[in-house]
Amino acid sequence: MTALLTDWRHRPTHRRVWALAAPMILSNISVPLVALVDSMVIGHLPHAHQLGAVAVGASLYTFLAWAMGFLRMGSTGFAAQAAGRGDGAALRQILLQGLLLALGLAMVLGTLGVPLSGVALDWMQPSPELNQLTREFFHTRLFGLPAALASYALVGWFLGTQNARAPLAILLTTNLVNIALNLWFVLGLDWGVVGSARASVIAEWTGALIGLAMTQKALRAYPGHIAWTALKAWQSWRPLLAVNRDIFIRSLALQSVFFMITVQGARLGDATVAANALLLNGLLLTAHALDGLAHAVEALCGHAIGARDRQSLRRSLVVAGGWSLLASVGFALLFTLVGHLFIAMQTDIPSVRATADLYLPYLAVLPLIAVWSYLLDGLFIGATRAREMRNGMLLTVLIVLPFAWALQGLGNHGLWMAFLLFMAVRSLTLWAIAWRLNRQGLWLGAS
Repeated sequence: MTALLTDWRHRPTHRRVWALAAPMILSNISVPLVALVDSMVIGHLPHAHQLGAVAVGASLYTFLAWAMGFLRMGSTGFAAQAAGRGDGAALRQILLQGLLLALGLAMVLGTLGVPLSGVALDWMQPSPELNQLTREFFHTRLFGLPAALASYALVGWFLGTQNARAPLAILLTTNLVNIALNLWFVLGLDWGVVGSARASVIAEWTGALIGLAMTQKALRAYPGHIAWTALKAWQSWRPLLAVNRDIFIRSLALQSVFFMITVQGARLGDATVAANALLLNGLLLTAHALDGLAHAVEALCGHAIGARDRQSLRRSLVVAGGWSLLASVGFALLFTLVGHLFIAMQTDIPSVRATADLYLPYLAVLPLIAVWSYLLDGLFIGATRAREMRNGMLLTVLIVLPFAWALQGLGNHGLWMAFLLFMAVRSLTLWAIAWRLNRQGLWLGAS
């Protein structure tokens, strides 16, 4: 306990954590603000199926795009360790590999996305109106997928170099453009649900192009040249692909959980799927704010591991963990005290409001349970310990699945109970793996 207090009082670590976390929190918060604006704009159109279409269509797109989250997470860990070593050539190689992977995966997913979305919608059994609008929204969003995946790689690479201003510029630009165009296209031009999708596509390409332009200046701090011969060799891709493979499996399992919430909600009716989307916007807001601190953990812990500095590694975890706990308590109080206003702000459809208010207590509890998984994800990403992240997620799903099946009879209450259990087991599983690695002295042995 004394050691923890000593680490917590280390002011330089607080400054380093907040130098990275503050810009990332600011930029991350803009992501759920886009979802909130989508809900506010579409949620004040006359029909629940219009809000439901954005919820389901965004869920389908998110399932594809966020399953590729390894493009950010894999880049961060390797870039952080390369920056810790001062290896400019490795930083250039990681950046180029991330962008090439993003382009290739976007082409594959864009090709598969249309038929897969049809299968998913048939499985959900939505109303005809919801089905048609969802297809139109999703097909439009696919045009922004290459830019979205490129932005993942760029944000991860910049974070690894402990440059939080560039991700701030990318994400803020993307999301502010999205908000502005959403209001114009949906309300001004009366393009409805498809207008919301078009706004997102233009915003994603704007952010990606800005990120690419900023890499030139960032690389000046790390002299070096790309080893083109090595880049053509399979051996140079193996570490990144191995880590990305494991993070992909982990992300796919995580996104499957969120996708099942949408599927089950759609089966329970248009009002329920729309209400769950509004509540998940609250989780999105919490997660992206707390992820700002997790991003600081990724960069600082990865840098400490690259430099083999055990004391910096421990201090970064203690300081970021303390602030994460305080922030999660703040969000829990926020949703407890003014959660009804949060729902009312997003829609004026009476059936959706009443349904969302009924399940609001689950949202209030979520930040206190989920915070630890975000923080520990940051540690594992910075250490490029993707295999352990993958195993922890798969184990969590296997543990929770029987309980989720048993809770089906409780309808939407059972769905939210299963989700809370999933988040709790996810945190406990990651903690157990981290504790075991620490006992074995393996953190500073990460590759």
